[in-house]
Amino acid sequence: MARKRRLSARRRTLYAAVAANVAIAATKLVVAAVIGSSAMFSEGLHSIVDTGDGLLILLGLNLSHRPPSRKHPYGHGLQVYFWSMVVAMCIFGIGGGLSIYEGILHLLDGRAPSSPGWGLAVLALAAIFEGISWLISVRAFRRHRGDRGVWEAIEASKDPTTFVVVLEDSAALVGIAIAAVGLALACWLHMPVFDALASILIGGLLAAVGVVLGRETWSLLLGESAAGELVDSIRSIARAQPKIADVRPPRTLHLGPDVVHVDLDVHVDPDSSGPEVEEAARQIEAAVHAAHPEVDRVCLRFPHWR
Repeated sequence: MARKRRLSARRRTLYAAVAANVAIAATKLVVAAVIGSSAMFSEGLHSIVDTGDGLLILLGLNLSHRPPSRKHPYGHGLQVYFWSMVVAMCIFGIGGGLSIYEGILHLLDGRAPSSPGWGLAVLALAAIFEGISWLISVRAFRRHRGDRGVWEAIEASKDPTTFVVVLEDSAALVGIAIAAVGLALACWLHMPVFDALASILIGGLLAAVGVVLGRETWSLLLGESAAGELVDSIRSIARAQPKIADVRPPRTLHLGPDVVHVDLDVHVDPDSSGPEVEEAARQIEAAVHAAHPEVDRVCLRFPHWR
């Protein structure tokens, strides 16, 4: 039940982000074509990339909840990490790379954008939609991170969907501010270089977001252990069971945001009988599952028991 509630919360955040980006992407691009603004074009491209990214994350979420199959006996939880890596590459390559390229072209061209009023009005509207999406994503992320700092929570998170939208929306709001300043200065000072530089700065911002997301997702895709608190808790639970002499530090692996695999080496009392060892194993599994529903499977070994 808790897992379903978390999934529902993630989807609501992503739906809000996609809706906000769809609402403003086309408008940005149309106005960019009309007034000839490089910074506005970069912002339109930014919104298109964010829309696609939200859809890709939703795809990953849906695919990750498919049941285990013969080919994938541990389920499909890693789909979230794969599609998050695709999102990171899209932000870096398409959003960042094309925005920088567009800015360089306008630097060489030297044409100032016309009718800044339309562009600023669209950016103001975009800021409202992005701000609403940002507030929704920040509230969801705040529940996830607890008392930890923002970067600490991002590094500790096993679920990219909790911070992808926050990073994208934060970058979108900063990008809107950069585009507005660049467009205003280019028109009022008759210096198109500011519009081009704004596009390059937006591209650099997107590239930085892509690097941060890619770095965190790459680590998850390679296989990260569970949080230290969870590992310590599992060991304490196992140690507390009857006939258990000691438990080595558990080896854990995230097979998805809410799916943890645990390997335990358990030392039982030497005089324990077979039925007693079996009962201890059942008690350990039951206690771990009860305390931590995200633990999908507990594999136990008794290396020194006869």
